Amino acid sequence: MSTSSVSKGCFVFKPSSKKKKTLSLEDYFIRGCENAENSGTRFKLCQKLWDKIKEDTEVLQDELNRKILDSLLDFTKKCSSTRQHSDWAAKMRANEIPTAALVLGVNVPDHDMTFQVLSELLQQSVSPYVTSVQAKECGALKHLMKRVLERLMGTEVTVDDEEEEENEHTSTQLHKSVHCSLGTLCDWYNAKTKKSSSGTPGKKRGSPAKDGPQQPPVVIIFKDLEAFNPRVLQDFILICSRYIQRLPLMFIFGIATSPSTIQHMLPHSVSSLLCIELFQSLSCTQHLATVIDKLILNRHFPFKLNNKVLQVLISIFLYHDFSVKNFIKGVQLALLEHFHSQPLSVLCCKKKEALHNVMQLSPSYLERIRQLPSFKRYVEKQEPQEQINLSTDDGHLKEVCKELIKDLRRYHDGYYPVLRCLHALTSSLPRYPLGKQIRELHLICLEKNVWDNEDYLSAMKLLKMLAKDELITLLQRCLEILQLESKKLKNAQDRLEELLEKFKQLDTVAAETEPCVDECITSPVKNLGKKTDLFQLQKTLLEMNETRRSKKLSPFELLRNEALEFVDNLVKSHLSPPESMTLYEVCYYTSSATVRRHLNATPRTSIQAALSSPYYYLQNNSLKAEDGSVSNAAPDICIAYKLHLECGRLINLYDWLEAYATVVSAAEGNSPDSGDFGKVDDVKHARFIRAVSELEFLGFIKSTKQKTDHVARLTWGGC
Repeated sequence: MSTSSVSKGCFVFKPSSKKKKTLSLEDYFIRGCENAENSGTRFKLCQKLWDKIKEDTEVLQDELNRKILDSLLDFTKKCSSTRQHSDWAAKMRANEIPTAALVLGVNVPDHDMTFQVLSELLQQSVSPYVTSVQAKECGALKHLMKRVLERLMGTEVTVDDEEEEENEHTSTQLHKSVHCSLGTLCDWYNAKTKKSSSGTPGKKRGSPAKDGPQQPPVVIIFKDLEAFNPRVLQDFILICSRYIQRLPLMFIFGIATSPSTIQHMLPHSVSSLLCIELFQSLSCTQHLATVIDKLILNRHFPFKLNNKVLQVLISIFLYHDFSVKNFIKGVQLALLEHFHSQPLSVLCCKKKEALHNVMQLSPSYLERIRQLPSFKRYVEKQEPQEQINLSTDDGHLKEVCKELIKDLRRYHDGYYPVLRCLHALTSSLPRYPLGKQIRELHLICLEKNVWDNEDYLSAMKLLKMLAKDELITLLQRCLEILQLESKKLKNAQDRLEELLEKFKQLDTVAAETEPCVDECITSPVKNLGKKTDLFQLQKTLLEMNETRRSKKLSPFELLRNEALEFVDNLVKSHLSPPESMTLYEVCYYTSSATVRRHLNATPRTSIQAALSSPYYYLQNNSLKAEDGSVSNAAPDICIAYKLHLECGRLINLYDWLEAYATVVSAAEGNSPDSGDFGKVDDVKHARFIRAVSELEFLGFIKSTKQKTDHVARLTWGGC
């Protein structure tokens, strides 16, 4: 392994004459797949569900953005039509540029999809002249002008730097006789619009079109306004304001933080040149709630996530990026891992297809079913003869598995409607004992029996304190959910309708027992006014307490208790955790550690592992060492890292250099008794300085002024 160290030089490896075979997605899936048998079927099922997730989320994204996108389209159409009428000057000043400030939120990874849809809609219904720019490609004004012209005109634009620096807002001769200025864009735009208007029969030149604008606007989208150089943005706006009479420009600012960003970036003299209208998109948390509601809490979608995996995905969303797009990617990763690592995922599909696949299972797959923890618990509950049949008879096992899959489907058919009912009842209670969002309640139900939770008992007590109108409203909402979500819970619907009818009849029923109760309660009090001893007083108070305990409940209280008892029984019947169901492993992905490792990377841990154990990365046998040590033949940075772990908060560079020279001398094979052993020469000194610089770049140490010739250690511990 002579090429293992990057410090030895650059090596060239000639490519093989044989052409590498291009692998398909299915080949990549099958490679390393757990139990390659039926891997093709699992790949097709995985691909189908992957496409389903992608299609549903795109439709959902369009529905969520439809309102704000329609508002933006109306704004651009209004500005474009206003320009062509005499009231243009009355609407805004002559040099003002219509600008839409689109506040999208901090979920920056999701913005690209929104801008892509917006650009397509604008090109279809408003103007063919739409372009978008990002800050990373517009570091200077000339770059911004170049990108805008190239993307609008569809031609290559090169800039003469010397002439560009003299006057950036005037025409500049380019190598291909194309001027990099808005004057060139105006000439190109006029030529384009005249050609389109002259080619349209039946219209007089100069008369405005009734069915659409003759001069469509030129829309420039700034995707990430906060990242732009303020000076570049100011100069560009100043230049555009001088051409607004000749060129119908329009800006769309993509804002991630706050609309006040415009005032912070642009002085009043520049911002006054913009006629700004604000548009606020749906918050990312609302977007996530909708995605979970439509994608995760969907009984028709066979693939499921257990509580730990779902908690990891939600935590990454809430504490890292607020990106719904990345959340969906996490679900897709879990889907891929499930079908790749779980051979029995061949049964994770629609009911009819799953029943068919059960009958096609080979003996090895049936043996895997027998080894499932949930199936073992099921077998233990059966009669001795049935246990023998399940363990030995493959045909009988297939028939039982078909029934168990049907039971799993029935469980999901009842789980999600009842979950929504419980959320409807408890989401408006004070302090939200079971969570404000349905995902919080779902996580509780996935983890354990929700009725054993203290918060559930607290929620039921609070429900008993609701007024009649509030309770009726909540029960009516539960009935609507059951009618909409599940036709199989017919008995529950009928019972709920019966309870609601009884509540409506309460007003017509007279409570005649109340005077009697009042009299019984107050009768012992009359005796308190008489002269009595301590024993008689204690007896009277005990009678009053017993009277209160034996007080009859009102008809509403009786009916309320009956309704809440019905809800409690419904919850206990349908909201048991999925681990209680047999064969739940077929549909539920449970490896949260895998998802966390792929999505929530820990670069520092990986770097420390590489520096502590270079053999596993370089595969050089000479680097093998005992646990906790590094070979003296390891790369320089590994040796320096290992030595710095033995130091305290401040590291003496000279002592560190001497220790490094001693280790390197041993690696070179010098005898410890020789005079040159451990001696620092120019080569060792240069190698040491480079290793220390690399450690400083990686963030393990930093320079300090506390002591001369010392560095401060920034991390503690190692792998």
